[in-house]
This record gives sequence, C-alpha cells and structure tokens, in this order.
Amino acid sequence: QVQLVESGGGLVQAGDSLRLSCAASGRTFSRYVVGWFRQAPGKEREFVAAIIGTAGSPYYADSVKGRFTISRDNAKDTVYLLMDNLKPEDTATYYCGAGGRVTRDQNDFSSWGPGTQVIVSS
Repeated sequence: QVQLVESGGGLVQAGDSLRLSCAASGRTFSRYVVGWFRQAPGKEREFVAAIIGTAGSPYYADSVKGRFTISRDNAKDTVYLLMDNLKPEDTATYYCGAGGRVTRDQNDFSSWGPGTQVIVSS
C-alpha cells in the first residue's frame, strides 16, 4: 500500500498562490490515480482535482477549474496542486488520496495523508 504525506499549506491573502505537494512512499506510485480533496470546517470532504497514473491526465471540480493545476512527477513520487487566485472559500484542510479508478468519489480513494491546512484571508 502507498503512504502519502501532504505539505505546502499556509496562511495567504486572497489572490495569492500556493503549491501543495503530496509525497508518496511504498508501492509503485505511477500506477495510481491521485486525488486532492478538501474539507472546510463543518462541511463534508469534497473533490478538488485528480490526475491519472502514467498518462498524467488531470480532471477538476468546476469550482477550481482554471485556477488550480494538478501535476505529477513520477520520478519523485510526488503530485502537486498549484493553486492560483486563491479565494476565502478555498480555506480548508487539503488531503491527497490514491486510488485505482478515474472518479471523483472519495470512497474510491484510500491511503489518505494527514492533510495540510490552507487559510485564505480576504
């Protein structure tokens, strides 16, 4: 099973950018679909973006399309989430998970990391 650890969160102002990292260890990373999800206080965890294994094809939630970019470096066993033009509503704890299906359903992902917090002030 792959183990994941997120990093890169922080406190920023609206309009700023952040790049989150999801570092993997364990089993072959390149074969997994890796997804970013987020959970704001009092809300359910929601899909943000995901990227397919070796092909590297991304897909996004409508709320972040055009502002966030997901990418992966399989040589470094790392998936990145570049977040531009951040908004206060992007404030949440961000998690990455790995799975075998091309899906937006968090139940199809596992190996969740502990999360990294992003706070966007207005």
